[in-house]
Amino acid sequence: MSRIVLGPFNRVEGDLEISLDVDAGQVFAARVNSPLFRGFEHILTGRAAQDALVVVPRICGICSVAQSAAAAAALAGLCAVETPVNGRLAGHLVQATENLADHLTHFYLFFMPDFARVDYVDRNWHAAIAGRFAAVAGSAAPAVLVARANFLKLLGFLAGKWPHTLALQPGGSTRAIGSAEMVRILALLRGFRAFLEAELLGDTLESFAALASEAELRAWGEGRGGDFPSFLQAAYDLSLERVGRAGDGFLSYGAYGLFASGVWQMDGAVDALEAGKITEDSHHAWLVEGPPRPPAEGETFVDADKAGAYTWCKAPRYGGRILETGALARQVVAGQALARDLVVRHGASVTARVVARMIELASVVPAMERWVRAIVPGEAFCHAAVLPDSGQGVGLVEAARGSLGHWVSVNRGRIERYQIIAPTTWNFSPRDGDGRPGPLEQALVGLPAGEGAPPTIQHVVRSFDPCMVCTVH
Repeated sequence: MSRIVLGPFNRVEGDLEISLDVDAGQVFAARVNSPLFRGFEHILTGRAAQDALVVVPRICGICSVAQSAAAAAALAGLCAVETPVNGRLAGHLVQATENLADHLTHFYLFFMPDFARVDYVDRNWHAAIAGRFAAVAGSAAPAVLVARANFLKLLGFLAGKWPHTLALQPGGSTRAIGSAEMVRILALLRGFRAFLEAELLGDTLESFAALASEAELRAWGEGRGGDFPSFLQAAYDLSLERVGRAGDGFLSYGAYGLFASGVWQMDGAVDALEAGKITEDSHHAWLVEGPPRPPAEGETFVDADKAGAYTWCKAPRYGGRILETGALARQVVAGQALARDLVVRHGASVTARVVARMIELASVVPAMERWVRAIVPGEAFCHAAVLPDSGQGVGLVEAARGSLGHWVSVNRGRIERYQIIAPTTWNFSPRDGDGRPGPLEQALVGLPAGEGAPPTIQHVVRSFDPCMVCTVH
Protein backbone atom coordinates (compact mmCIF):
# COMPACT_ATOMS: atom_id res chain seq x y z
CA MET A 1 0.00 0.00 0.00
CA SER A 2 1.17 3.54 -0.74
CA ARG A 3 -0.14 7.06 -0.34
CA ILE A 4 -0.15 9.61 -3.13
CA VAL A 5 -0.84 13.31 -2.60
CA LEU A 6 -2.12 15.21 -5.63
CA GLY A 7 -2.11 18.98 -5.62
CA PRO A 8 -2.29 21.79 -6.09
CA PHE A 9 -4.55 21.23 -9.10
CA ASN A 10 -4.28 23.66 -11.98
CA ARG A 11 -7.37 24.95 -13.80
CA VAL A 12 -9.30 24.90 -10.51
CA GLU A 13 -10.70 27.99 -8.81
CA GLY A 14 -8.77 28.05 -5.52
CA ASP A 15 -6.60 25.42 -3.82
CA LEU A 16 -7.25 21.68 -3.82
CA GLU A 17 -5.25 18.75 -2.46
CA ILE A 18 -6.24 15.08 -2.61
CA SER A 19 -4.66 12.25 -0.64
CA LEU A 20 -5.04 8.78 -2.17
CA ASP A 21 -4.38 5.43 -0.55
CA VAL A 22 -3.34 3.12 -3.38
CA ASP A 23 -3.06 -0.66 -3.48
CA ALA A 24 -2.27 -2.74 -6.57
CA GLY A 25 -2.49 0.38 -8.74
CA GLN A 26 -5.99 1.36 -7.63
CA VAL A 27 -7.41 3.91 -5.21
CA PHE A 28 -9.05 2.25 -2.23
CA ALA A 29 -9.51 5.39 -0.10
CA ALA A 30 -9.44 9.13 -0.79
CA ARG A 31 -9.39 12.23 1.37
CA VAL A 32 -10.10 15.63 -0.10
CA ASN A 33 -8.49 18.69 1.48
CA SER A 34 -9.76 22.24 1.06
CA PRO A 35 -6.61 23.95 2.38
CA LEU A 36 -7.73 27.59 2.28
CA PHE A 37 -9.68 29.05 5.21
CA ARG A 38 -11.60 32.19 4.18
CA GLY A 39 -13.27 33.53 7.33
CA PHE A 40 -16.20 35.30 5.65
CA GLU A 41 -18.63 34.09 8.31
CA HIS A 42 -16.50 35.87 10.90
CA ILE A 43 -16.16 38.99 8.75
CA LEU A 44 -19.95 39.29 8.61
CA THR A 45 -20.58 38.87 12.33
CA GLY A 46 -21.42 42.17 14.01
CA ARG A 47 -22.08 44.06 10.80
CA ALA A 48 -25.34 45.67 9.74
CA ALA A 49 -27.55 43.11 8.00
CA GLN A 50 -27.45 44.98 4.67
CA ASP A 51 -23.64 44.69 4.62
CA ALA A 52 -24.03 41.06 3.56
CA LEU A 53 -25.03 42.32 0.10
CA VAL A 54 -21.63 44.00 -0.23
CA VAL A 55 -19.44 41.40 1.48
CA VAL A 56 -20.63 38.00 0.24
CA PRO A 57 -20.17 38.66 -3.52
CA ARG A 58 -16.45 38.97 -2.72
CA ILE A 59 -16.38 35.30 -1.72
CA CYS A 60 -15.78 34.46 -5.38
CA GLY A 61 -15.15 36.30 -8.63
CA ILE A 62 -16.75 33.71 -10.90
CA CYS A 63 -19.98 32.99 -9.01
CA SER A 64 -20.45 36.28 -7.18
CA VAL A 65 -23.98 36.71 -8.55
CA ALA A 66 -25.03 33.44 -6.93
CA GLN A 67 -23.65 34.65 -3.60
CA SER A 68 -25.51 37.96 -4.05
CA ALA A 69 -28.74 36.14 -4.85
CA ALA A 70 -28.43 33.88 -1.80
CA ALA A 71 -27.75 36.85 0.50
CA ALA A 72 -30.66 38.83 -0.95
CA ALA A 73 -32.96 35.82 -0.50
CA ALA A 74 -31.81 35.33 3.10
CA LEU A 75 -32.48 39.00 3.92
CA ALA A 76 -35.84 38.81 2.12
CA GLY A 77 -36.71 35.95 4.47
CA LEU A 78 -36.21 38.33 7.40
CA CYS A 79 -38.89 40.74 6.22
CA ALA A 80 -41.11 38.62 3.93
CA VAL A 81 -40.97 41.23 1.15
CA GLU A 82 -42.68 40.32 -2.12
CA THR A 83 -40.65 40.61 -5.33
CA PRO A 84 -42.46 42.13 -8.34
CA VAL A 85 -42.72 40.05 -11.50
CA ASN A 86 -40.19 42.19 -13.38
CA GLY A 87 -37.74 41.86 -10.51
CA ARG A 88 -38.16 38.10 -10.43
CA LEU A 89 -37.56 37.84 -14.20
CA ALA A 90 -34.50 40.10 -13.97
CA GLY A 91 -33.15 37.97 -11.11
CA HIS A 92 -33.58 34.80 -13.18
CA LEU A 93 -31.76 36.43 -16.10
CA VAL A 94 -28.86 37.64 -13.95
CA GLN A 95 -28.36 34.27 -12.26
CA ALA A 96 -28.74 32.30 -15.50
CA THR A 97 -26.20 34.49 -17.31
CA GLU A 98 -23.52 33.79 -14.73
CA ASN A 99 -24.34 30.09 -14.48
CA LEU A 100 -24.29 29.49 -18.24
CA ALA A 101 -21.07 31.47 -18.64
CA ASP A 102 -19.56 29.19 -15.99
CA HIS A 103 -20.73 26.08 -17.86
CA LEU A 104 -19.13 27.33 -21.06
CA THR A 105 -15.87 28.25 -19.31
CA HIS A 106 -15.70 24.92 -17.52
CA PHE A 107 -16.16 22.85 -20.68
CA TYR A 108 -13.69 24.69 -22.89
CA LEU A 109 -11.01 25.98 -20.52
CA PHE A 110 -11.06 23.77 -17.41
CA PHE A 111 -12.29 20.33 -18.49
CA MET A 112 -11.44 19.55 -22.11
CA PRO A 113 -7.68 20.34 -21.97
CA ASP A 114 -7.16 17.09 -20.04
CA PHE A 115 -8.06 15.13 -23.20
CA ALA A 116 -5.16 16.79 -24.99
CA ARG A 117 -2.64 15.09 -22.67
CA VAL A 118 0.07 12.93 -24.24
CA ASP A 119 -1.35 9.95 -22.31
CA TYR A 120 -3.95 9.69 -25.09
CA VAL A 121 -1.66 10.21 -28.06
CA ASP A 122 -2.51 6.74 -29.45
CA ARG A 123 -6.26 7.38 -29.49
CA ASN A 124 -7.71 8.16 -32.92
CA TRP A 125 -9.40 11.32 -31.63
CA HIS A 126 -6.36 12.77 -29.83
CA ALA A 127 -4.87 14.89 -32.62
CA ALA A 128 -8.13 16.69 -33.35
CA ILE A 129 -8.93 17.30 -29.69
CA ALA A 130 -5.39 18.45 -28.85
CA GLY A 131 -5.49 20.91 -31.72
CA ARG A 132 -8.82 22.25 -30.53
CA PHE A 133 -8.49 22.18 -26.72
CA ALA A 134 -4.82 22.18 -25.69
CA ALA A 135 -4.39 24.72 -22.92
CA VAL A 136 -3.55 28.21 -24.27
CA ALA A 137 -2.59 26.91 -27.74
CA GLY A 138 -5.89 25.25 -28.77
CA SER A 139 -7.91 26.77 -31.60
CA ALA A 140 -11.13 26.86 -29.52
CA ALA A 141 -9.95 29.38 -26.91
CA PRO A 142 -10.03 32.62 -28.95
CA ALA A 143 -13.59 32.10 -30.21
CA VAL A 144 -14.99 30.92 -26.88
CA LEU A 145 -13.45 33.82 -24.99
CA VAL A 146 -15.09 36.28 -27.39
CA ALA A 147 -18.44 34.46 -27.10
CA ARG A 148 -18.18 34.45 -23.31
CA ALA A 149 -17.26 38.12 -23.12
CA ASN A 150 -20.15 39.12 -25.37
CA PHE A 151 -22.58 36.98 -23.38
CA LEU A 152 -21.44 38.55 -20.10
CA LYS A 153 -22.29 41.97 -21.51
CA LEU A 154 -25.82 40.98 -20.52
CA LEU A 155 -24.86 41.65 -16.93
CA GLY A 156 -24.07 45.25 -17.75
CA PHE A 157 -27.68 45.75 -18.85
CA LEU A 158 -29.18 43.52 -16.17
CA ALA A 159 -27.03 44.18 -13.11
CA GLY A 160 -24.91 47.27 -13.81
CA LYS A 161 -21.64 45.34 -13.57
CA TRP A 162 -20.10 41.93 -12.98
CA PRO A 163 -18.75 40.64 -10.68
CA HIS A 164 -19.88 42.05 -7.33
CA THR A 165 -23.13 43.65 -8.44
CA LEU A 166 -25.37 45.40 -5.91
CA ALA A 167 -28.43 45.22 -8.17
CA LEU A 168 -29.87 42.12 -6.45
CA GLN A 169 -31.73 43.23 -3.35
CA PRO A 170 -34.23 41.56 -0.98
CA GLY A 171 -37.11 43.24 -2.84
CA GLY A 172 -35.98 42.49 -6.40
CA SER A 173 -33.56 44.18 -8.82
CA THR A 174 -32.62 47.85 -8.69
CA ARG A 175 -31.59 47.80 -12.37
CA ALA A 176 -34.78 48.58 -14.28
CA ILE A 177 -34.78 47.44 -17.92
CA GLY A 178 -36.38 49.49 -20.67
CA SER A 179 -37.58 48.61 -24.17
CA ALA A 180 -34.33 49.60 -25.88
CA GLU A 181 -32.31 47.49 -23.46
CA MET A 182 -34.61 44.52 -24.06
CA VAL A 183 -33.76 44.70 -27.78
CA ARG A 184 -30.03 44.74 -27.00
CA ILE A 185 -30.36 41.85 -24.55
CA LEU A 186 -32.21 39.73 -27.12
CA ALA A 187 -29.48 40.52 -29.68
CA LEU A 188 -26.79 39.31 -27.26
CA LEU A 189 -28.77 36.15 -26.60
CA ARG A 190 -29.07 35.53 -30.36
CA GLY A 191 -25.30 35.82 -30.66
CA PHE A 192 -24.74 33.38 -27.81
CA ARG A 193 -27.28 30.95 -29.28
CA ALA A 194 -25.47 31.13 -32.64
CA PHE A 195 -22.15 30.21 -31.01
CA LEU A 196 -23.66 27.30 -29.08
CA GLU A 197 -25.41 25.89 -32.14
CA ALA A 198 -22.53 26.34 -34.59
CA GLU A 199 -19.48 25.61 -32.43
CA LEU A 200 -20.53 23.67 -29.34
CA LEU A 201 -23.40 21.42 -30.39
CA GLY A 202 -23.52 21.42 -34.18
CA ASP A 203 -27.32 21.48 -33.90
CA THR A 204 -30.15 23.67 -32.66
CA LEU A 205 -30.62 24.09 -28.93
CA GLU A 206 -34.15 22.74 -29.16
CA SER A 207 -33.07 19.57 -30.99
CA PHE A 208 -30.44 18.76 -28.39
CA ALA A 209 -32.75 19.56 -25.47
CA ALA A 210 -35.29 17.08 -26.88
CA LEU A 211 -32.93 14.08 -26.57
CA ALA A 212 -34.51 11.70 -24.08
CA SER A 213 -32.14 8.73 -23.65
CA GLU A 214 -28.52 7.68 -23.81
CA ALA A 215 -29.24 5.76 -27.02
CA GLU A 216 -30.60 8.92 -28.62
CA LEU A 217 -27.58 10.87 -27.39
CA ARG A 218 -25.11 8.43 -28.91
CA ALA A 219 -26.97 8.32 -32.21
CA TRP A 220 -27.17 12.13 -32.25
CA GLY A 221 -23.43 12.55 -31.67
CA GLU A 222 -22.29 9.97 -34.21
CA GLY A 223 -20.35 11.73 -36.97
CA ARG A 224 -21.63 15.19 -35.97
CA GLY A 225 -19.42 18.24 -36.07
CA GLY A 226 -19.12 20.38 -32.96
CA ASP A 227 -17.06 20.46 -29.80
CA PHE A 228 -19.47 18.57 -27.57
CA PRO A 229 -19.82 15.68 -30.07
CA SER A 230 -16.00 15.52 -30.01
CA PHE A 231 -16.17 15.09 -26.25
CA LEU A 232 -18.73 12.30 -26.64
CA GLN A 233 -16.42 10.44 -29.03
CA ALA A 234 -13.55 10.58 -26.54
CA ALA A 235 -15.71 9.92 -23.49
CA TYR A 236 -17.31 6.79 -24.88
CA ASP A 237 -13.97 5.53 -26.14
CA LEU A 238 -12.68 5.87 -22.54
CA SER A 239 -15.95 4.52 -21.00
CA LEU A 240 -16.32 7.65 -18.88
CA GLU A 241 -20.06 6.97 -18.57
CA ARG A 242 -18.99 4.29 -16.06
CA VAL A 243 -16.44 6.39 -14.17
CA GLY A 244 -16.87 8.76 -11.23
CA ARG A 245 -19.95 7.32 -9.56
CA ALA A 246 -20.66 8.62 -6.06
CA GLY A 247 -23.68 7.83 -3.89
CA ASP A 248 -26.53 8.31 -6.39
CA GLY A 249 -28.28 10.84 -4.16
CA PHE A 250 -28.98 14.31 -5.58
CA LEU A 251 -29.97 17.67 -4.09
CA SER A 252 -31.38 20.75 -5.81
CA TYR A 253 -32.83 23.94 -4.34
CA GLY A 254 -34.61 24.67 -7.63
CA ALA A 255 -33.62 27.30 -10.18
CA TYR A 256 -35.21 30.15 -12.12
CA GLY A 257 -38.75 28.86 -11.54
CA LEU A 258 -37.76 26.42 -14.30
CA PHE A 259 -36.18 23.49 -12.45
CA ALA A 260 -37.87 22.00 -9.39
CA SER A 261 -36.35 21.65 -5.95
CA GLY A 262 -36.06 18.38 -4.10
CA VAL A 263 -33.99 15.31 -3.30
CA TRP A 264 -33.75 12.28 -5.61
CA GLN A 265 -32.26 8.85 -5.08
CA MET A 266 -32.27 5.66 -7.11
CA ASP A 267 -35.80 4.70 -6.05
CA GLY A 268 -36.95 7.29 -8.60
CA ALA A 269 -39.06 9.40 -6.25
CA VAL A 270 -38.43 13.10 -5.70
CA ASP A 271 -38.77 14.05 -2.04
CA ALA A 272 -39.85 17.60 -1.28
CA LEU A 273 -37.01 19.78 -0.06
CA GLU A 274 -36.95 20.29 3.72
CA ALA A 275 -34.20 22.76 4.57
CA GLY A 276 -34.50 21.83 8.26
CA LYS A 277 -32.93 18.44 7.47
CA ILE A 278 -29.59 20.02 6.52
CA THR A 279 -26.79 19.69 9.07
CA GLU A 280 -23.02 20.26 9.13
CA ASP A 281 -20.54 17.85 10.70
CA SER A 282 -17.09 19.17 11.62
CA HIS A 283 -15.57 15.88 12.86
CA HIS A 284 -12.74 15.83 10.28
CA ALA A 285 -12.40 19.59 9.80
CA TRP A 286 -9.86 21.87 11.48
CA LEU A 287 -12.74 23.42 13.38
CA VAL A 288 -13.94 23.14 16.96
CA GLU A 289 -15.93 19.94 17.14
CA GLY A 290 -19.46 19.54 18.35
CA PRO A 291 -22.47 17.49 17.35
CA PRO A 292 -23.79 17.95 13.79
CA ARG A 293 -25.79 21.16 13.73
CA PRO A 294 -28.29 22.86 11.44
CA PRO A 295 -26.58 25.79 9.70
CA ALA A 296 -28.87 28.27 11.48
CA GLU A 297 -27.15 27.16 14.69
CA GLY A 298 -23.73 26.56 13.15
CA GLU A 299 -20.36 27.73 14.41
CA THR A 300 -17.05 28.13 12.58
CA PHE A 301 -14.23 28.31 15.14
CA VAL A 302 -10.72 27.24 14.22
CA ASP A 303 -8.90 24.28 15.82
CA ALA A 304 -5.83 24.03 13.59
CA ASP A 305 -4.14 21.28 15.66
CA LYS A 306 -7.17 18.99 15.86
CA ALA A 307 -6.32 15.29 15.73
CA GLY A 308 -7.88 13.37 12.85
CA ALA A 309 -8.74 16.49 10.83
CA TYR A 310 -7.56 16.83 7.23
CA THR A 311 -9.51 19.75 5.70
CA TRP A 312 -11.14 23.08 6.51
CA CYS A 313 -14.37 21.89 4.90
CA LYS A 314 -17.31 20.72 6.97
CA ALA A 315 -19.41 17.71 5.98
CA PRO A 316 -22.96 18.76 5.01
CA ARG A 317 -25.62 16.09 5.27
CA TYR A 318 -29.35 16.02 4.48
CA GLY A 319 -31.28 13.95 6.97
CA GLY A 320 -28.00 12.10 7.46
CA ARG A 321 -27.69 11.39 3.73
CA ILE A 322 -24.69 12.15 1.52
CA LEU A 323 -25.89 14.06 -1.53
CA GLU A 324 -24.33 15.33 -4.74
CA THR A 325 -25.29 18.69 -6.17
CA GLY A 326 -24.70 20.47 -9.47
CA ALA A 327 -26.16 20.60 -12.98
CA LEU A 328 -26.69 16.82 -13.01
CA ALA A 329 -28.54 16.97 -9.70
CA ARG A 330 -30.72 19.84 -10.96
CA GLN A 331 -31.68 17.95 -14.08
CA VAL A 332 -32.26 14.62 -12.34
CA VAL A 333 -34.44 16.22 -9.66
CA ALA A 334 -36.33 18.16 -12.35
CA GLY A 335 -37.07 14.91 -14.17
CA GLN A 336 -35.12 15.64 -17.36
CA ALA A 337 -35.33 12.42 -19.36
CA LEU A 338 -31.77 12.18 -20.72
CA ALA A 339 -30.15 12.98 -17.36
CA ARG A 340 -32.35 10.46 -15.57
CA ASP A 341 -31.59 7.77 -18.16
CA LEU A 342 -27.83 8.25 -17.83
CA VAL A 343 -28.00 8.04 -14.04
CA VAL A 344 -30.34 5.06 -13.93
CA ARG A 345 -28.09 3.15 -16.35
CA HIS A 346 -24.68 4.02 -14.90
CA GLY A 347 -25.07 6.22 -11.83
CA ALA A 348 -23.54 9.66 -11.69
CA SER A 349 -20.49 9.78 -13.93
CA VAL A 350 -18.04 12.05 -15.70
CA THR A 351 -20.10 11.85 -18.88
CA ALA A 352 -23.42 12.47 -17.15
CA ARG A 353 -22.16 15.58 -15.37
CA VAL A 354 -20.89 17.11 -18.62
CA VAL A 355 -24.06 16.19 -20.51
CA ALA A 356 -26.14 17.87 -17.80
CA ARG A 357 -24.29 21.16 -18.36
CA MET A 358 -25.03 20.92 -22.07
CA ILE A 359 -28.71 20.27 -21.27
CA GLU A 360 -28.77 23.46 -19.23
CA LEU A 361 -27.15 25.53 -21.98
CA ALA A 362 -29.66 24.15 -24.48
CA SER A 363 -32.75 24.61 -22.29
CA VAL A 364 -32.00 27.81 -20.34
CA VAL A 365 -31.06 30.08 -23.27
CA PRO A 366 -34.53 29.69 -24.85
CA ALA A 367 -36.04 30.30 -21.40
CA MET A 368 -33.97 33.49 -21.09
CA GLU A 369 -35.39 34.69 -24.41
CA ARG A 370 -38.90 34.15 -23.04
CA TRP A 371 -38.11 35.94 -19.77
CA VAL A 372 -36.85 39.03 -21.60
CA ARG A 373 -40.00 39.22 -23.70
CA ALA A 374 -42.14 38.86 -20.56
CA ILE A 375 -40.68 42.01 -18.93
CA VAL A 376 -43.09 44.93 -18.88
CA PRO A 377 -41.14 48.22 -19.15
CA GLY A 378 -42.31 50.88 -16.76
CA GLU A 379 -43.56 48.46 -14.12
CA ALA A 380 -41.77 47.90 -10.81
CA PHE A 381 -38.56 45.89 -10.58
CA CYS A 382 -37.98 46.23 -6.83
CA HIS A 383 -40.04 46.78 -3.69
CA ALA A 384 -38.63 48.46 -0.61
CA ALA A 385 -37.59 46.02 2.10
CA VAL A 386 -37.56 47.13 5.73
CA LEU A 387 -35.39 44.73 7.71
CA PRO A 388 -36.45 43.97 11.29
CA ASP A 389 -34.12 44.44 14.24
CA SER A 390 -34.14 40.70 14.94
CA GLY A 391 -34.95 37.53 13.07
CA GLN A 392 -33.64 34.71 10.91
CA GLY A 393 -33.57 34.19 7.17
CA VAL A 394 -32.52 31.49 4.72
CA GLY A 395 -31.47 32.01 1.12
CA LEU A 396 -31.35 28.92 -1.08
CA VAL A 397 -30.28 29.30 -4.72
CA GLU A 398 -28.60 27.27 -7.44
CA ALA A 399 -25.13 28.34 -8.54
CA ALA A 400 -23.55 26.78 -11.62
CA ARG A 401 -21.93 24.13 -9.44
CA GLY A 402 -25.04 23.35 -7.42
CA SER A 403 -26.94 24.18 -4.26
CA LEU A 404 -25.82 27.29 -2.37
CA GLY A 405 -27.34 28.22 1.00
CA HIS A 406 -26.98 31.26 3.25
CA TRP A 407 -28.35 31.27 6.81
CA VAL A 408 -28.46 34.60 8.67
CA SER A 409 -29.47 35.53 12.22
CA VAL A 410 -29.91 39.20 13.10
CA ASN A 411 -30.12 40.68 16.59
CA ARG A 412 -30.60 44.42 17.24
CA GLY A 413 -29.97 45.16 13.59
CA ARG A 414 -26.60 43.39 13.53
CA ILE A 415 -25.61 40.02 12.11
CA GLU A 416 -25.32 37.62 15.02
CA ARG A 417 -24.55 34.50 12.94
CA TYR A 418 -23.98 33.91 9.22
CA GLN A 419 -23.39 30.43 7.81
CA ILE A 420 -22.76 29.43 4.21
CA ILE A 421 -22.84 26.00 2.56
CA ALA A 422 -21.53 26.15 -1.01
CA PRO A 423 -21.94 23.49 -3.75
CA THR A 424 -18.33 22.33 -3.45
CA THR A 425 -18.82 22.00 0.32
CA TRP A 426 -21.39 19.31 -0.49
CA ASN A 427 -19.44 17.63 -3.29
CA PHE A 428 -15.97 17.79 -1.71
CA SER A 429 -17.18 16.98 1.77
CA PRO A 430 -14.79 15.09 4.03
CA ARG A 431 -15.82 12.08 6.07
CA ASP A 432 -18.46 12.73 8.71
CA GLY A 433 -18.45 11.58 12.33
CA ASP A 434 -19.55 8.10 11.21
CA GLY A 435 -16.59 7.81 8.85
CA ARG A 436 -18.70 8.09 5.66
CA PRO A 437 -16.86 9.82 2.79
CA GLY A 438 -18.31 12.65 0.73
CA PRO A 439 -19.27 12.41 -2.98
CA LEU A 440 -15.83 13.04 -4.54
CA GLU A 441 -14.12 10.81 -1.98
CA GLN A 442 -16.51 8.03 -3.03
CA ALA A 443 -16.15 8.75 -6.74
CA LEU A 444 -12.35 8.33 -6.67
CA VAL A 445 -12.36 4.83 -5.14
CA GLY A 446 -11.38 2.12 -7.62
CA LEU A 447 -9.71 4.46 -10.13
CA PRO A 448 -6.26 3.68 -11.52
CA ALA A 449 -3.50 5.62 -9.78
CA GLY A 450 0.26 5.71 -9.60
CA GLU A 451 2.99 5.68 -12.19
CA GLY A 452 1.72 5.13 -15.72
CA ALA A 453 -1.96 5.52 -14.79
CA PRO A 454 -4.16 7.48 -17.24
CA PRO A 455 -5.49 10.89 -16.11
CA THR A 456 -8.84 9.45 -15.05
CA ILE A 457 -8.63 11.08 -11.62
CA GLN A 458 -8.32 14.47 -13.33
CA HIS A 459 -11.48 13.81 -15.34
CA VAL A 460 -13.45 12.81 -12.23
CA VAL A 461 -12.31 15.76 -10.12
CA ARG A 462 -13.02 18.26 -12.88
CA SER A 463 -16.39 16.71 -13.71
CA PHE A 464 -17.63 18.30 -10.46
CA ASP A 465 -16.25 21.72 -11.56
CA PRO A 466 -14.86 22.55 -8.11
CA CYS A 467 -14.80 26.11 -6.82
CA MET A 468 -12.55 25.79 -3.81
CA VAL A 469 -12.64 29.46 -2.80
CA CYS A 470 -16.37 29.07 -2.14
CA THR A 471 -15.94 25.90 -0.08
CA VAL A 472 -14.74 27.16 3.33
CA HIS A 473 -15.81 30.35 5.09
